[in-house]
Amino acid sequence: MDIMSRDQGEVTVLELKGKLDLANAGKVKGMVKSLLERRRNLIHLDMTGVEFINSSGLGAMVSMMKEIRLHQGRLTLSNPAPYVREIFEITQLSNVFEVFATADEAVATYTTSPIV
Repeated sequence: MDIMSRDQGEVTVLELKGKLDLANAGKVKGMVKSLLERRRNLIHLDMTGVEFINSSGLGAMVSMMKEIRLHQGRLTLSNPAPYVREIFEITQLSNVFEVFATADEAVATYTTSPIV
């Protein structure tokens, strides 16, 4: 999994590319943990390049969401591939995560939405 990080104001955008599975979930979680240690708790995952996700990847995402919330932060997602979106819908995680069409659309909501 390749992860590109960029800051857009107070929001850190992580662009993910590859498979979000057991072999790669720890890498993403480690990146999020590092951000939280630096007090960067507004995080967006651009999932445009995620071609596959399994239960390990979903578990990592839930774990990241929990950790970010413990740090009074917010996590959003954007542009999941149809396969990934379907997995989110089947598992009902589409009701847990805020999913947007684009990263820019998601980042714009950080200035208009209260942190939950």
